[in-house]
Parts: sequence; structure tokens; C-alpha cells
Amino acid sequence: NMKPVDPELGLVERSDLVRGYEYEDKQYIIIDDADLDAVRIESNHTMNIEAFVDEGEVDVIYQDAPYYLAPDGAMAEETFAVLREAMRKSGKLAIARLVLSSRERVVTIGARENGMFVCTLRNPNEVRGTAEYFGNIPAGKPDPEMLELAMALIKQKQTHFDPKNYEDRYEVALMAMIREKLKGHKPIIAAAPERGNVINLMDALKASLSQQAKPPAKSKSKADEAPAKPAKKAAAGGAPENPLKANLLKAVGKSKK
Repeated sequence: NMKPVDPELGLVERSDLVRGYEYEDKQYIIIDDADLDAVRIESNHTMNIEAFVDEGEVDVIYQDAPYYLAPDGAMAEETFAVLREAMRKSGKLAIARLVLSSRERVVTIGARENGMFVCTLRNPNEVRGTAEYFGNIPAGKPDPEMLELAMALIKQKQTHFDPKNYEDRYEVALMAMIREKLKGHKPIIAAAPERGNVINLMDALKASLSQQAKPPAKSKSKADEAPAKPAKKAAAGGAPENPLKANLLKAVGKSKK
């Protein structure tokens, strides 16, 4: 467990901790439970619907945490069902206010199967503007040939989203390491992958498309099978195994100077 420490006094007991609001530099006003209870707002005990909007109108950048919503007892089921079906047929989301974890939150409410879902929304002052990050990106149109190749790659790899296809590989590797430690084995530290050289994006798109287009290898009889050889690492300066992936990772992973 993390223990609170004061830079000057050292370890602080949790019973000595208080809430405070810094109204000036290093100047705090103490806030206790009675003060918070005095901040009474209507949504403390009710969920107030303020408006209805189109389902696709709420920008994903404002969406925070999802929850399931179910009726509280038989008396609420009819009202719940009427509201759910009305929103489903109209393609609308409700904008409402409710209290979660002692704080009022603005939320969206929508129909989902036989119930509803609630998604908390970030306050606009919590969302950073895009100019700081996108302001220096050139607004020119991309090269038509490169765009055509990228569209071909997207078409080749398009599929339907199924979250089961995207396992948490870190969690899998972590649990495998824990199981090995429980057996008394030392964890094997995998070598860091070699960084590929930055290559031309056009070449990367072509190479990625050609890799996807290769037909599957024909199965061999046991007599024809030869011992499998380990894949050779790319020589220094050579092309990486997946040039498109390496090029994108290189671009994304640039360190700040």
C-alpha cells in the first residue's frame, strides 16, 4: 500500500489526512464531509433528463466511462421500457445529470438490448483543443498514388469488429511470467526488437500489400517436410520484416527534443 509522506515531516498517518482546496499558492481551505453534504443539488437523489440528441451527435472525445442501467423494481419497469423503446425508435440519446461517487456527472443514456446504458461525459474544460497537436500538420492533399495504395490496403484488411479477436497480450505475457515464477523458474527476458530504418512510405505500402496477397503455402507430405529454420534477423540497414508497421511505429515513436 502507498503511504502518504510529507517532504518535511516524513510519514503521515491516514487519520491525519484532510481534504483541501488550494485557493492561492500553498494556501488551502479545509473541506470536510459536512461541507460536501451542504452542497445539495437536485441530482443527488434523482436522474434528471434535460434533452435528447441524435445518437451520432456526441463526439467520442467527450465520452468517458460506460455503465449499464436497469429498472429498480417492478414498478419502474413500464416507465423504463417506454423510454427505452422511444429512444430506440427515434435514434436518440438522452442527456441527463446524476450523482456518481459523490459528484454530479453529465451523462448520455441510450437503449441497449432489453436495458439501457449510461456513459459519463467529460466536461469541456477537461478536453484539450486540437490546435496544440494538429496545428503544424500540413493541410495539403496526399499523393494520389499513395492514397490509392492505402485504400487498397484498407480494403484488403477490412473485417467486422469482434473484441474477442484482440486479446490483452500484456496480460497474457504477465500471467505466463507469474506462472513460471510460481514453478520456481526465472522469467526469460525477451530481447528488445531491433529498430528498422525509416523507409519510403510508398515502398512500405507496396510491400505490405504484396505480403497480404501471397497465397498460402501448400501442405507437404511427411517425406517432403524439412526441419524448420529460424527466421533470420534483418541485417543492419536491411528492410524490416513488416516495413509498413516498422515505418509507422518509427513515425509515432519519435522522442521530443
